[in-house]
Amino acid sequence: MRKAAIKMDKQLAGWLTQDEYGYHFVYDSSYLALHNPRPVSLTLPLGERPFTSNVLFPFFDGLIPEGWLLDVVEKNWKLNPRDRMGILLACCKDCIGAVSVEEIKEDNK
Repeated sequence: MRKAAIKMDKQLAGWLTQDEYGYHFVYDSSYLALHNPRPVSLTLPLGERPFTSNVLFPFFDGLIPEGWLLDVVEKNWKLNPRDRMGILLACCKDCIGAVSVEEIKEDNK
């Protein structure tokens, strides 16, 4: 299983995981308890229920570089172009905008 902390303006907003059943996103309960939390995406509205998908959620997939920049990333970091979660974890630590993705390693539980 692979896991990422999803942050909004450097504040933990939720968790994105990938396992043998697909992708899962759930908001952190502390984030939901804030005075005025914002959703990560309009397609992932605020709430306690987890979201599940067989493919990487379109919002997160949209954070991944495209075109020649994706080619550079795949070749230099030797990433499989079909491993969307791997590319997301490698490339989206410091995205343009409010959202960032931080990989959680198994030994960082």
